[in-house]
Amino acid sequence: MQPLARVVAQLATERPDDLAFLEGSRRLSWRHYHERSEQLARVLVETGLQRGERIAVLLPDGPGVHVAYLACEKAGLVVMGIGPRAGNEELHHLVTKSGARGLLAPRRHRDLVFEGLTEVHLPVEEALDAGDPLLARGATLPPVAPERALATDEVFLLNSTSGTTGLPKCVAHDQARWNHFHRLAVEAGELRPGDVFMSVLPAPFGFGLWTSHFTPTLLGASTLLMERFEASEMIRAIERHRVTVLSAVSTQFILMLNSPEIQEHDLGSLRVLFTGGEAVPTQRAVEFEEKTGARVLQFYGSNETGALSRTTIGDSRKVRLESAGHVIEEMQVRLFDETGSDVTAQGHGQPGCKGPLLSRGYYDDPEANAKLYTQDGWMLTGYIAHIDGQGVLTVVGRTADFIIRGGKNISGPAVEEAVASHPGVALAAAVAMPDPVFGERVCVYVEPLAGSGDLTLEDVTRHLRAQGVSREWHPERLVVVDALPRASGGKIAKGQLRADIRRRLAEAGE
Repeated sequence: MQPLARVVAQLATERPDDLAFLEGSRRLSWRHYHERSEQLARVLVETGLQRGERIAVLLPDGPGVHVAYLACEKAGLVVMGIGPRAGNEELHHLVTKSGARGLLAPRRHRDLVFEGLTEVHLPVEEALDAGDPLLARGATLPPVAPERALATDEVFLLNSTSGTTGLPKCVAHDQARWNHFHRLAVEAGELRPGDVFMSVLPAPFGFGLWTSHFTPTLLGASTLLMERFEASEMIRAIERHRVTVLSAVSTQFILMLNSPEIQEHDLGSLRVLFTGGEAVPTQRAVEFEEKTGARVLQFYGSNETGALSRTTIGDSRKVRLESAGHVIEEMQVRLFDETGSDVTAQGHGQPGCKGPLLSRGYYDDPEANAKLYTQDGWMLTGYIAHIDGQGVLTVVGRTADFIIRGGKNISGPAVEEAVASHPGVALAAAVAMPDPVFGERVCVYVEPLAGSGDLTLEDVTRHLRAQGVSREWHPERLVVVDALPRASGGKIAKGQLRADIRRRLAEAGE
């Protein structure tokens, strides 16, 4: 498959005025997508940045970030993609780790400090909309030599691991993996050029890359974006623009279900919801399907591995909502125990894989890569899973999401789904709470539904008993917060919650 920039150039010729991206009132046609990326590519070359060098890109989730990525591809530069939620520490770490010599970012973005980060700082004034000084300057410069452009088998982007624990690592991507992923997604969701996509995911991360930067463009379909996620606005936009394919992490579609506006708008245009990023709660997924008529689908994998399994429109509801689907044959999935031994025949362990969807691993990080791969080269996921005799994979949880209480492994996602079934709970996150006797106990942070009143541990455990939930899944501590913290990729930042419970215990002398 040809590089994305060539696809956009072809669409700009064949369908110049058709919609490529829409964010609020900001529209970007295929012609303007191509032209603005050309203009920006000329500016990037003029700065003296050499082919193959890294440039950090931190832009809001709107059309401009896609213009920037395409411009870098044309200029032969590798993007260090930084999510718009990143803080100063993460920003400076990623720029330093990637060796970026350039930075493309707004003049001001929250309280971030850009000074001194790179040799070349290109400030964006209007998110690369028409009239931005950078684009105006680029219109006067000579065209970029075609040989500068990156090929599909070259690294085109580095992104972070979302930073849920510690400082994030940089994952290296080529376009070839996302082109292959695109073909699998089209098959899974029966996607077509006439679909209207809506992706409410940060562009620099794997889920955001294929649902907004690659698959819609490769199909020639239009895409709605949201600079700032807001559930009620997403619901209104789906109705207004007759969205057919929605992409959102589990947290986002749950917030959508919790919004009163879901009862007030017609969402019948939706055919497919692609979700994941966190454990998909079965009952909420059933509720979504019944309220919208759409099919809930997912790919299971990681930013590093790509997809190992998938669910498809043709799968039964049981497979789609109670598992991560059938293993993707070309990904050669194996299961490993904690010693690195192959335990595939036992059907339970940490998945590892080899295949065309893999990333290039971590950029300039041999220590992290040593942990990412087995000794014989299988890339690990960091999850524990079952694979049955029909090749259906079911995720138990992340290795870091297990709470080991008195030697017993308790699945954090299982606890979260049980607690989230309480009618007063909007979102739940389970983490390990250090304990001198049992080693760890179950602590759950909850974000309550508006107007649900005070929520106590006894309220939750009473509900779980009434539901017949396993006693070992009952939380032993409940922390109610206004809003659960999010990592750069939009998932719940459990690293912050683990640090918070340790702080609370220390302050209480426990």
